[in-house]
Amino acid sequence: MKVGIIGAGALGLSAAYELGLRGHETHVFERDSFLGGQASTFDVGGGRLERGYHHLFRSDTDMVDLIDELGLSPKLHWIESKVGLFHGDRIWNFASPKDLLTFKPLGLLDRFRLGLVTLYLQKTKNWRKFEGVTARDWVEKRAGKRPYEVIWEPMLRGKFGKHYDEVSMAWLWGKIFLRVASRERLWEREKLGYPIGSFAEIFEALDRRIREMGSGVSLSTGVKRVVVEEGRAAGLEVGPPGAPPELHRFDAVIATTPSFVFTRLVPKLPQSYLDKLTGVTYLAAVLAILVLDRPLTAKYWLNIADRTIPFVGVIEQTNFVDPSLYGGNHVVYLTNYPAAADPIYRMSPEELLEEYLPHLLRLNPEFNRSWIREYHHHKVDAAQPIIGVNYGQRIPDNRTPIPGLYLANTTQIYPEDRGTNYSVRLGRQVARMVLEDHGHG
Repeated sequence: MKVGIIGAGALGLSAAYELGLRGHETHVFERDSFLGGQASTFDVGGGRLERGYHHLFRSDTDMVDLIDELGLSPKLHWIESKVGLFHGDRIWNFASPKDLLTFKPLGLLDRFRLGLVTLYLQKTKNWRKFEGVTARDWVEKRAGKRPYEVIWEPMLRGKFGKHYDEVSMAWLWGKIFLRVASRERLWEREKLGYPIGSFAEIFEALDRRIREMGSGVSLSTGVKRVVVEEGRAAGLEVGPPGAPPELHRFDAVIATTPSFVFTRLVPKLPQSYLDKLTGVTYLAAVLAILVLDRPLTAKYWLNIADRTIPFVGVIEQTNFVDPSLYGGNHVVYLTNYPAAADPIYRMSPEELLEEYLPHLLRLNPEFNRSWIREYHHHKVDAAQPIIGVNYGQRIPDNRTPIPGLYLANTTQIYPEDRGTNYSVRLGRQVARMVLEDHGHG
């Protein structure tokens, strides 16, 4: 059979790869000029850097297995992470349970309670028990109001803005459960994976394999419409902006677009399915990337538990991998997840830099803007869906009401959060779903 796929991110490429392995032809269409979607790269100092920071956890077995299949395992390095928490104008170590014992902003009893609650979450595999309660209510009740206010509320506010108190405890459980899975022993620091040479090598290897199997990948080629004939998905109208659409016929179509984009590409859908698509609230990701002549901090991952600072995280890539990958430069991401109405989202790159720079002095009093060799700005719409209580009941099916048409995107990766691993998993799952439905299971 022949399958059309919308989107050349990790999800779309993985679906095409899985179908190709099983002897079927695919064609992937991507409106951008590059592979990888949110994990795509750009050049820094002669090396390739992800537009948005990426790494792997030990539990990310789907991506690790794919890397092995592609013959890239020697590229994947597991590196001890350096994690910190900025609170009270100080950077605290926060890489292992031992660090919690010395976290003075919380009293001894609060630290003890928080440690017990964290241990409980790390050992709990049944995430469904957390679906019907918000993270705020659950943490305040079990760990106490002070631990919630000092640690979790600032990060929830930074990640989800005004929606911070709507977020399901199932989402927070996933964050904590993943971190312990990246430690070989409970009391050790986590180790994170990174393919030396960037995630681009994975996507380029997928692209080669897909083409070797007789399929196609077209970049700078947007999909304008999903063609439906006699009630079934029959093809795609594609082409660059301003050009007449070209019809490509397929036996099935997989869309990996955000839900609100998907509604523009298809004919009228049943209201019950449409409600699930339009009922999702997305936040954007806004990334300011500083290329410096020296380190900013000693941490790879610095959570900002202080909402007077206008960014939620500082990810210093070159405290994770060697600066030589980027020509000896030091690379720092300043990250935010604003709504479209947020001033941070609407700022120009230059305005955003001026907004952020004074706050870097609080992280490092010696910082000077003369350290900056380059500045890059990236904005990704529909980066983070809001995961509210009982979210699982509102997830749209991968099989849409139109036979032969499938949807696979980050709103359907649950209870896990968005990430390349879960995109790979979902892409391969949906590919097998297509084959099953068409008698090739």
